[in-house]
Parts: sequence; C-alpha cells; structure tokens
Amino acid sequence: MSKKIGILGGTFDPPHRGHLAISKFSLKKLKLNFIIWAITKKNPFKKKPIMPLKRRILLSKKITKLTKKIKIKSYDNQIQSSETIDLVRYLKKKEKKAEYFFLIGSDNLVNFHRWKSWKKLSKICQITVFPRNGYVRKSLNSKAIKTMGNSNFLLLKSKMINISSSKIRKNYLKYKH
Repeated sequence: MSKKIGILGGTFDPPHRGHLAISKFSLKKLKLNFIIWAITKKNPFKKKPIMPLKRRILLSKKITKLTKKIKIKSYDNQIQSSETIDLVRYLKKKEKKAEYFFLIGSDNLVNFHRWKSWKKLSKICQITVFPRNGYVRKSLNSKAIKTMGNSNFLLLKSKMINISSSKIRKNYLKYKH
C-alpha cells in the first residue's frame, strides 16, 4: 500500500491553531501517513510576510511539537520557486508511489484558477478543500469548480475554525502601536 501524504503550503505568517486543527483532522479523516507544512518565503498573491522565514519555521515547529506526524519544511531554495505545482512535482519525484493531498481553505479555491498550472495540479494530487467562514458558497461557484467540476476536488466537511494569519497580523499591528 502506498503512502498517503498531506501538504499544507503557505507562508504561515504566523502559524496558528487553525493550521494545526486542519492538519490533525486530515491525518485522521484521510488516514495520512504524515503532513508536510511547506513553508514558503512568499505567497505569489500576497504582500511580503511580516516575520522572517526562520522565525515562521521555528514557530511552526513549536506549535506542532506534540504532533509527530507533521513535518515542517521549506523547499523554496531546492526548487527555486514558491509555486505549488513546482513543489508537488518535486515531492512526487522523491516519492513516486505516494498519493498526495494538497490542503487548502475554501478561500483559496475562489482564486485557484489564478494559480500556476492549476488544472495540472489537480491531476497530480488531490486538492482537498476545507470550509472557511464566508467562503463556502463562493468556492462552490468558483471558476475552478465550474471549469473542472466537483469531482476534481475533495470538499471536506469539518468544523469551521474562525482564525486566520491575516486576522492575527491585523490585530498584532493594531495593538503594537
């Protein structure tokens, strides 16, 4: 039986209990061998992260230390890219027989059609979508779903976690002054 590997990619600026909750849920629900938190230097669709990469890696290791099946990695230097398609291709070369599940929130599905090689990506790994507050209906009407259909995406039903790195950053910046 081949390995089942989850990938949660992002800047993790900062990592939080929402990342941890969907990781634990995925490990159990999808019967994954492990999950890789692929921490990228910069999201191609967002502003430069507030925290340096080393700090985000350190905080991610700290928040996941009790969950042995979560591995913290950064691949940007090895693959010279922060694009998901390049990451998944790189990982698939290393473990050819593994089945990959790329975890995203429904907020990401809304703009999934803007990702590099998004159609290919959904063919080489299982795009696994978690509900995010305010995005479920929008994601079901997304260009990706309309173009490729529901069957190309694994839409999970899980408890919605109302936390995001952007909210944390906004609050941090508000109270910092």
